[in-house]
Amino acid sequence: MQMLLRRTLAEAQRQHESAPDVLALRDVLAATEQGLEIESCSCKAAVTKHTYCSAVFNRKSTTSGYYRIRPRADREPFLAFCDMSDGGGWTVLQRRSNGKENFNRKWDEYKLGFGKFQGKNDEYWLGNEHIHDLLARGENSLKIDLMDWHGERRYAIYENFQLASEEDNYRLWFGTYSGNAGDALSGGSNFEDQWSASHRGMQFTTSDKDHDQFLTGNCASENKGGWWFNRCHAVNLNGRYYKKGRYSGPHDDGLVWSTWHGTWYSLKYSAMKIRAPFFVDSESGDGENSQSR
Repeated sequence: MQMLLRRTLAEAQRQHESAPDVLALRDVLAATEQGLEIESCSCKAAVTKHTYCSAVFNRKSTTSGYYRIRPRADREPFLAFCDMSDGGGWTVLQRRSNGKENFNRKWDEYKLGFGKFQGKNDEYWLGNEHIHDLLARGENSLKIDLMDWHGERRYAIYENFQLASEEDNYRLWFGTYSGNAGDALSGGSNFEDQWSASHRGMQFTTSDKDHDQFLTGNCASENKGGWWFNRCHAVNLNGRYYKKGRYSGPHDDGLVWSTWHGTWYSLKYSAMKIRAPFFVDSESGDGENSQSR
């Protein structure tokens, strides 16, 4: 309890919570250190553990930033970026913006999440366990915001975005596509390529746990990041971050959305975000222009 309160107090101070909230947190921490029982706390930062960002938005918190959310009552809350642009209520699962974060990680790191959770454009992966818990609560409309190196933006929306549990290696399912980036998750527009490139029904693969359909290799090892690989991909938003877009090499291992710029163009920006279906509109988000909390 005390450790959680200390983390909450540090977070409140960093995020510039109001003075009464910070003082209340200090009082609660001091009381617990003296062995006193605390039934409740009036401070927003201590008691506000929203289930997801849609709930934050519904409580009239309409500024984009990092919030503590808790989709499961039996698990600890965690930080996630809530994108309150684009209609509001989006929980950001993944963000690439500058190449500072290494996405070539092992299974347990993708399971629990990694990255920096401070600035509005910090890169991170929320964690497959957290993503699974959020989707289990019905936050299953996925929107992917993309931007190339010329500043042009595209987006893709997938309904009924689902992730199985770890027992099924976080197998991916998704429904109807809409948007202007192209339906790359389904394998692209070339029907002959879809059987080997579609990500529907694929299990998650990392360099140390191979669940892809590539029989003679490991797609995560070749493409420098964990993903729902087939053999191997039409999309890989966790690949290597190449600057200036076009790249070359032995593998198409960039930040790829094949139906827009092909597999040999690495995008500048991506963000994967989810919310409940009734929130969805048809406009692209602010992306890296989202205002920080």
